[in-house]
Amino acid sequence: MPPCLPPCPHLPEPPARMDASALSAHGPARDAAFYLTALTYAHYLWQHGLSARALLKLDRALGADLRGDEPVLRDHPLPYAAMAWFLRHTPPEVFLGNPRVHFQHLADRMNEPRREQRRWRVWACWALCRAVRPEFAADPKHRVVEPTLELIADKLTAHGLSGEAALWREVLGKTGM
Repeated sequence: MPPCLPPCPHLPEPPARMDASALSAHGPARDAAFYLTALTYAHYLWQHGLSARALLKLDRALGADLRGDEPVLRDHPLPYAAMAWFLRHTPPEVFLGNPRVHFQHLADRMNEPRREQRRWRVWACWALCRAVRPEFAADPKHRVVEPTLELIADKLTAHGLSGEAALWREVLGKTGM
């Protein structure tokens, strides 16, 4: 039985029971409702000790097709703070994999839709991982140019939602980087 982990202060409270059908119920829609479900399911998985899977659901939330004016974003901004919180609070005995490698590969292999927006969000998470969990090594066999923090911020400004780069920088600043 996986350990129960404490609630994340940055995510909506999940129901007592939830599974992947909550996301598949949205069909191809990647709208605000999908975004909220992905956040909620990430929290559910996290609280049930499934840290690696919870991070993947935050990835899914970051891939939602949002304009920036959706009401859900007022209560639940893009989950950079939740990502950093999960990275910081995953106990050593709970499987997390190597999120730095995950983000590195995902960013380098991103496809449409909204490729650039999604790609730079993943690089932003990669930078959070490097700041919060510097012990995770890059994949030495994967040749990719790792972006600077300035480039990530510039690309989030160009391709993200209004204020997204500032939100990410605020979370990054709280990591001590």
